Amino acid sequence: MEKILNEINSDKQDIELNCDVALDFEIDKKYQRTTPINIPDLSESTIVRHFTVLSRKNFALSNTFYPLGSCTMKYNPVVNEKIAKFNSFINIHPLQEEETIQGNLEVMSELEKTLCEVSGMDAFTLQPAAGAHGEYTGLLIISNYFKAKGEKRTKIIVPDSAHGTNPASAALAGFEIISLKSETDGTLSAKKLSEILTKDVAAIMMTVPNTLGIFEKQISEISDVMHKNGSLMYYDGANLNAVMGMVRPADIGFDVMHINLHKTFSTPHGGGGPGSGPVGVKAFLKDFLPSPRIIKQSDKFKIDFGNEKYSIGQMKAFFGNFPVILKACAYVKALGGKGLKQASEYAVLNANYLLNLLKDKIKVATGKTCMHEFVLSSKGYLGNGVKTLDVAKRLLDYGYYAPTIYFPLIVEEAMMIEPTETESKQLLDEFADVLIKIIDESNKTPEVVKAAPVNTPVTRLNEVQAARKPQLRW
Repeated sequence: MEKILNEINSDKQDIELNCDVALDFEIDKKYQRTTPINIPDLSESTIVRHFTVLSRKNFALSNTFYPLGSCTMKYNPVVNEKIAKFNSFINIHPLQEEETIQGNLEVMSELEKTLCEVSGMDAFTLQPAAGAHGEYTGLLIISNYFKAKGEKRTKIIVPDSAHGTNPASAALAGFEIISLKSETDGTLSAKKLSEILTKDVAAIMMTVPNTLGIFEKQISEISDVMHKNGSLMYYDGANLNAVMGMVRPADIGFDVMHINLHKTFSTPHGGGGPGSGPVGVKAFLKDFLPSPRIIKQSDKFKIDFGNEKYSIGQMKAFFGNFPVILKACAYVKALGGKGLKQASEYAVLNANYLLNLLKDKIKVATGKTCMHEFVLSSKGYLGNGVKTLDVAKRLLDYGYYAPTIYFPLIVEEAMMIEPTETESKQLLDEFADVLIKIIDESNKTPEVVKAAPVNTPVTRLNEVQAARKPQLRW
């Protein structure tokens, strides 16, 4: 016990030595409490049990399968969480002198280089705090670029197979939205694109592969059509997990893109954050990136506020969500180039394996193969008025989180499934068996499916009220 007390006192002394604020200050009496704090007097074991029980009521990647399409809910390696908590990273402040945070600046610089290598882009900013924030950042860059050229371009083309945030981000950036309808096979037609293309179109926003899990087979033609019109190509990187290490967006014609670190590079996300959506650009757009940026001069890293004449300015306090950036960098270093490519290969393999288990039991929206995700349509396959929502709720009873449902909007009763690269063949077999069983239940015992979930701590909620008026205390 004496040894432990000595260690505690030693730690306290370290804190005092490292703190430049006096700890022995007096608090004004008017701020001092005169009555005892009204908090429960509980033992440690009671508190630990309380929070452990709460944690078991949640669905999480650490205890179940998350087949959320287009959200790439990867397993988050614990080692990355540990690295993000190193004292040398958490006991710093971004307003410190550059000389004192060289290691942190180097981490960000290294990640920028990696993202350039993976994407083919020439420069990146790490500031955006999420994918949609990255979209908005990229669109502001596009807007400033055309303003600097003296061109009035007010429109953005958004395919109906793009991510739902694309039109919202474009509208927020001040653009008018033009919708482009996809073909029956789920891809875009360069010919139809050229028919709606005018000189006031600034860019097209594309997700490749798209939300149907299909690679755009006319991407080269689309790029040619856009660039001949003087327009730019924007790549929504949410589905980069399908092509990382095999296809670089810049090499197939894209000029601007964002990458979701909280999807492709395994950092945690959900519940509103934290996220990270770095934005990359070709060399001709480099001056328009947000400031500040990190540059290397000789053997030192510097914080550079760049070309203020063109930069869109600061998009996030300091340098972005640094702990997320750090975890992504650790992931990249652990896997290396070969490992990142292999992650995409396994993601595509798992998706196609699961698709083949299900394609004879439920309608596939498009094609016989897919990239890293696929979309099913339960219309006509569920009996007695059972809907896709009911299937999603019933999956919870079997211990699985539900896939993305009712998206993309172009598929009726849609179920978008993305198994990711870390899931085993055994798990995919079991998940397919359960989904097939629920389809069978919809015909034989529909009331069971419609009443689901029944095994969860809370049964079916009013989802609108749950989203708008959540109960955050228990």
